[in-house]
Amino acid sequence: MLSRALNPALFGRLAAAAIVSLAVALPASAQVLTNNNRSVGGISIDPSGLLQNAVRDDLLALARARQEASEQVPADLNTAVPLRKVSLRGLEQAVAESLKSGKPVPDAAKYMAGLQRIEYIFVYPEQQDIVLAGPAEGWKIDARGNVVGATTGRPVLLLDDLLVALRSAQAAARGGISCSIDPSPEGLSRLQKSLNNLVRSGDPQQAMTEIEQTLGPQTISVQGVPAESHFGRVLVAADYRMKRIAMGFEPSPVRGLPSFLQMLGARGSGSLLPRWWLEPRYEAVLRDADGLTWNLRGASVKAMTEEDFINAQGQKEHSGKPHPLAQKWADMMTEKYGELAVAEPVFGQLQNCVDLAVVAAVVVKERLGEKAGLSLPVLLDDQSLKTEAFVAPKTVATKASVLKKSGGWVISASGGVLIPSWSIADTARQSDDCSAARTKTNYKTSSAWYWN
Repeated sequence: MLSRALNPALFGRLAAAAIVSLAVALPASAQVLTNNNRSVGGISIDPSGLLQNAVRDDLLALARARQEASEQVPADLNTAVPLRKVSLRGLEQAVAESLKSGKPVPDAAKYMAGLQRIEYIFVYPEQQDIVLAGPAEGWKIDARGNVVGATTGRPVLLLDDLLVALRSAQAAARGGISCSIDPSPEGLSRLQKSLNNLVRSGDPQQAMTEIEQTLGPQTISVQGVPAESHFGRVLVAADYRMKRIAMGFEPSPVRGLPSFLQMLGARGSGSLLPRWWLEPRYEAVLRDADGLTWNLRGASVKAMTEEDFINAQGQKEHSGKPHPLAQKWADMMTEKYGELAVAEPVFGQLQNCVDLAVVAAVVVKERLGEKAGLSLPVLLDDQSLKTEAFVAPKTVATKASVLKKSGGWVISASGGVLIPSWSIADTARQSDDCSAARTKTNYKTSSAWYWN
């Protein structure tokens, strides 16, 4: 807490809470596997790497451009099914044929046959194949340009994200996949030194402006996947949206999830520096005795929190303990995550990326390609098949708002997303359920790379 370095009594003189959060943003550039992806999660990025909120007209233009470029959904993919199978060997061949003919990769491949989630990984040594399976349906372009399920409204899985996950799997083994948005040490030091003057000013609006200027730009970092990838931008966009909702900079898109500021209400809170981040949440990861069937069960995402404090040197440190109200808000977001994944599609995109990161970790860690006798020279070659590359997010301006109440300061200026994909793969336990699922799931009998 701030109180370990700063006297909470100082803050009581200013009848306002300073809510310093992140106004982040992102746009797009050239793409190979998706069309006109100039925005991720409703945020955009300028050529210098500065993030800001995407404007409504840009989102409408994105939706129109994607609508015009989209192909008709194949009839056999346009029906919702509980389990659709996608052959990686067949997908490799389909993409290779497109590249050889000089034609664009078809939408069916870019959107992985409409998979909404990955529940199973099946390894077939006799057919030299690895199959990904999960619920699926046809897809459409929503009003903001997101590619979502035709009936569920939930984002589809993207081949681009799968390629990034597979190609980055070894890097993810050395610390996981993560993003973080943090104030600079210099900015925190300046804030520490100027707080007394800010409190004495007695003008909340002036104090907020000075906080924004004093903290200065905040730094965005992405680890484990390329920061310029669509996957990397989803991490940043999801973190950004979470903070915007928590800090009340935009209304919650689902009922029953008030902002953290609303929960504080008019009660005094002391001095708070809450930190929130997102992590995977799985009911279980199961495998059969031979390691040929894997089941990702009960997948979702959870919000985590702890309280930070600024030490006497102006450096931010983690307390390891959550503030009770911040924990309550995190628990509410976790409970509502399924609804959020539809109402604010970037949260669904994040869950998709989590699934793909865990799948990639299992495939690489367990050497499933070797078990299957399968190589993917096209899908794994970043020269012949390039993934999307955007301007990497680097900084975001500090944005402050004021809640008039009797209490202390509340500063939210850090957080992120953490996907410990290899650690999750390590938790897999043997289950007869996987053997039963494999028995019920037949390998394809046709030449198609997907089947129901």
